[in-house]
Amino acid sequence: MAEGLRERKKRRTRQHLSDVATGLFIERGFDAVTIAEIAEAADVSVNTVYNYFPAKEDLFLDRGHGIVDRLSRWVRGRDAGESAAEAVVRELRIQVEGVSPTVGLIDGYARFLRVIEGADTLKARLWHIGQEAQLHLEGTLREETGAGPGDQAPVLVAGQLSWVHSTLMAYIGGEMVAGRTTNEVSRDALVLLDDMEDLLGEKVLNYARRGAE
Repeated sequence: MAEGLRERKKRRTRQHLSDVATGLFIERGFDAVTIAEIAEAADVSVNTVYNYFPAKEDLFLDRGHGIVDRLSRWVRGRDAGESAAEAVVRELRIQVEGVSPTVGLIDGYARFLRVIEGADTLKARLWHIGQEAQLHLEGTLREETGAGPGDQAPVLVAGQLSWVHSTLMAYIGGEMVAGRTTNEVSRDALVLLDDMEDLLGEKVLNYARRGAE
């Protein structure tokens, strides 16, 4: 369905607020910037900011909802004959090989991470997003396999795949903060991803394998 004028205006306003806030956070630090200052810089009211972003953390981590569903989307979209783990590793490899901003391979990512490092509330929110993503993945694995409430396999597999994702993201972030180029980090991140795949057991690698269509 085509996006209506009202929806387009709301999306643009939301993006404008996030962009203005992010610029201020990077310049001065997260804790040093108030919602009132963001509203003034964006030329809107404080209430308008809160209408789009219930908390200040949401202004900086405005794409958290996409992270929560990321692994689940990949698992649901796995190919015929492909397992959940194989789908996740394949998608991560595509992102890393493509030097994609979605995994932090973008100039300026180090500045973004330094803002997070300087704010305990942002670090707490990121941890919460990670927990949400793992629970979401567990639920997806239960749906995809028909696992019952007492079956712990979805919990264990979700934990393993979340570990792969979070470890890769942490590595990329650390290397970007260290000042390496995106291409350099991409090359070494692929090696790390291969190493992590080798560490996954057969039960994980074969779990939720989709039947041939």
